[in-house]
Amino acid sequence: MFKNKTLLITGGTGSFGNAVLNRFINSDIKEIRIFSRDEKKQDEMRHLYNSSKIKFYVGDVRDFNSIDNAMYGVDFFFSAAALKQVPSCEFYPLEAVKTNILGTQNTIKAGINNKVKNGVVLSTDKAVYPINAMGMSKALMEKVTVAMSRNLSENQTILSNTRYGNVMASRGSVIPHFINQIKTNSDITITDPDMTRFIMSLEESVDLVLYAFSKKIQGTTYIQKAPATTIINLAEALIEIFNYKKSKIKIIGTRHGEKKHECLVSREEMTRAVDFDKFYCIMPDSRDLNYEKYFNSGEKKITHSNDYTSENTYRLNKKELIDILMNLDFVKNNL
Repeated sequence: MFKNKTLLITGGTGSFGNAVLNRFINSDIKEIRIFSRDEKKQDEMRHLYNSSKIKFYVGDVRDFNSIDNAMYGVDFFFSAAALKQVPSCEFYPLEAVKTNILGTQNTIKAGINNKVKNGVVLSTDKAVYPINAMGMSKALMEKVTVAMSRNLSENQTILSNTRYGNVMASRGSVIPHFINQIKTNSDITITDPDMTRFIMSLEESVDLVLYAFSKKIQGTTYIQKAPATTIINLAEALIEIFNYKKSKIKIIGTRHGEKKHECLVSREEMTRAVDFDKFYCIMPDSRDLNYEKYFNSGEKKITHSNDYTSENTYRLNKKELIDILMNLDFVKNNL
């Protein structure tokens, strides 16, 4: 699919961008463009990969002209630029709007202008039944993708969303935080021991985006089915891996903007979800500006549908979780 093609990644200096580079740097892809406003991280990546296939573009998705210029000659794009830290988005919700919503709109518009074949926008489980500003901005971001796809044919830029839960050991996630607490002889701070979270690797997040590319269905949202774990199980597994029995677990209480369980597919979306074994594909709904039809003609009943959450998905036991954690480069590099 990517042979002799050019791929652009917005927010490409993040964990996802690095995972994509590790996947494709030795493939037959022609060029990978890293678009971000962080020139320091770009310089670090330049020295780390030392590849003529990688081109670096300093810019901001908030500025349409900068992303439009970078999109010239691109075949595919991944829209990964985002403000994704819950606390910062809570304090500065308009900044989340500017990057996550308007920045995504700029990226999609630039892709359409430059006749890009396919674009995938990265979202999060926090966009489903959102209770914090980050999740709300991501939910509207998904709506922007679907809305803009409505005006495009299958022969134009194919737009889709991917939605997934916690990516293990990604920047700012809980696993690096717990490991740092263990290695500094600090208490491991847990908000709620019964809290559950989906578990997936960076490599699986790349697989999900590639799957979305392969389907080529306009306006869809793709979700990778994933197992889950309780936070207490995760903390105890890391204590066992690092063999540090002195670490004490301290319950600090649920933080603002935090759910006990995350949801990847809502009950309402399940009526439009197609089950593709390892994935769910949420098809775009049939609504349009014909309001008479909207008021007088409904769709499938949702009475018997269930959400897909970190509470009702497959729950990993400690041994299974340890096996998964031991395969993470981040964990192996810190042992």
